[in-house]
Amino acid sequence: MLSRLTRLPRPAALAVCAVPVLGLFAAAAFAPLPFVVAIPGLTADVLGSDQGKPVITVTGAPVRDTKGELRMTTIRATGPSSTMKLHELIDHWFKTDQAVMPREAVYSSGGSDEEIEKHNLEEMTKSQSAATDAALGFLHKDPKDVKVDLNLADVGGPSAGLLFSLGIVDKLDGDGSGGDLTGGRSIAGTGTITADGQVGAVGGVALKTQAARRDGASVFLVPKAECADALSELPDGLRLVPVTSLTDAVNSLRALNQGRPTPSC
Repeated sequence: MLSRLTRLPRPAALAVCAVPVLGLFAAAAFAPLPFVVAIPGLTADVLGSDQGKPVITVTGAPVRDTKGELRMTTIRATGPSSTMKLHELIDHWFKTDQAVMPREAVYSSGGSDEEIEKHNLEEMTKSQSAATDAALGFLHKDPKDVKVDLNLADVGGPSAGLLFSLGIVDKLDGDGSGGDLTGGRSIAGTGTITADGQVGAVGGVALKTQAARRDGASVFLVPKAECADALSELPDGLRLVPVTSLTDAVNSLRALNQGRPTPSC
């Protein structure tokens, strides 16, 4: 084939080569692609209630009345079994309130819709347990004496861990000197957490900042490794505070309340 093409005039050779390339583009245009579309999702105040029940219930220790909000944030994405065509992907790509993401970045566990939902709920349960351990460890309280129940329906995955821990800390200890950890503000954020209080990265941070600002937050706690993503579509009026641990987050909120310098992205 190559020797024959070399004997053709250049325009004719290019035209012959272009045929399979155009065929590939045509196939790509109509083939389902492994991407999902995500948008800002709901936020929930972990210091408040969900479906008539407190999100955080503590027994075995005095609980404070709190002011302000600690809002966990989410994204909403098309389902794992949904497909996108090339023209749909391009249409969504340029919208600032949406993100086109590889399917495995959102649904890393794979499987059917039902299997993924089950996995996400299991991840949320593990996250709640780690968040409780991290908060009680930070406060030097014995989990045998202090029991924490976390209730938040219809939310899966581990990315609310940091906010759950902060909510427990605020309920039990506030800012450590009689005030609210929030300083009466609406604080939002995201981040996984380990039982020893280390904060991990999550996905969709730029969309979560939009959800936070939409619902009234003025401060957003972000895993430090994701500062660049958070800055990419940062809404006006939302202050980013990078954190790597629960201790970082508590210290930054205390500093903010006292008018002291706080880290920024």
